[in-house]
Amino acid sequence: MEFGIFDHLDRDGQPLAAYYESRLKLIEAYDAAGFYAYHVAEHHSTPLGMAPSPSVFLSAVAQRTVRLRFGPLVYAMPLHHPLRLAEEICMLDHLSGGRMEMGFGRGSSQYEIEVYGEDPVKAQEIYAEGMEIVLAALAGGRLNYQGIHHRFDDVPLEIECLQKPHPPIWYGVHSNDSAVRAGVRGFNIASLDNAAQTRTFANAFRQAFEISGPDPGAMPKIGISRFITVAETDAEAQATARRAYPVWHRSFEHLFQLNGTRPNHPRPPEFDAMVERGLAIAGAPDTVTEYLAEEVSKSGVDYLIGQFAFGDQSPQECQNTVTLFSRYVMPVLQG
Repeated sequence: MEFGIFDHLDRDGQPLAAYYESRLKLIEAYDAAGFYAYHVAEHHSTPLGMAPSPSVFLSAVAQRTVRLRFGPLVYAMPLHHPLRLAEEICMLDHLSGGRMEMGFGRGSSQYEIEVYGEDPVKAQEIYAEGMEIVLAALAGGRLNYQGIHHRFDDVPLEIECLQKPHPPIWYGVHSNDSAVRAGVRGFNIASLDNAAQTRTFANAFRQAFEISGPDPGAMPKIGISRFITVAETDAEAQATARRAYPVWHRSFEHLFQLNGTRPNHPRPPEFDAMVERGLAIAGAPDTVTEYLAEEVSKSGVDYLIGQFAFGDQSPQECQNTVTLFSRYVMPVLQG
């Protein structure tokens, strides 16, 4: 069992300079606590994401940490030129001493794609083509590719990754079909769904990987993400989460409310409803440990991803969660 962090970098009311510094200090705490990786989201024109350029923020993370791996979950491919993105990935891999991880997707919101002048209807094909170009570029040598949206003729590639053939790849799954696609290609996966649904994804993934995966002896990580708040008592943790989560939720729905629609994967507006759905927990260390142990057992995962910082939690509240989680929860779950 290993542990990671997912972070939207949703705005919490601090001035941005102070916000970035407090978040980087929190990431230093993740590094010291022994987490495997830090996964950051990419969002645009919304308070849900204050890291609209993941590569820029992650370059700071690379310099503020020593062991912690990191990467986007995910790069929104319709908003990136694939050759430029491949060069950024190579740079981050070297700047971090080979700690880069990467994920690619079509983007979570049509409105974020539209503000860049791209057509959301074409997002899936742009994403698929762009990811193949990035992987081809990371292989080094010269890039030759003729696609629908991009064409490269014998382009010399003067920069390459430190990790060979490239950093590990992450893929978000919401169905058995997506789990099978990831398993065939040997990608790590992360689920945001409940434990029972994630179990079906994990089973489909393992079967596909064992039959068709690139290296059957090296099973990729199978992850599940949860909102997690830890404090000295259940009451204190629940009060913090109940106050902070609705702030996050307003950011989560911001663009959709502006446009009179709903997200593709909606979340309830109250923290207690998230707990009832099996997507969140707030409590003292023993409470959190008991809940997460059952989630891991039910879902069949080997990688637990915590969303520890969300809404208007203070830096000290976030630091307290990380301290208690790493000191009391992680050792039990690892055991």
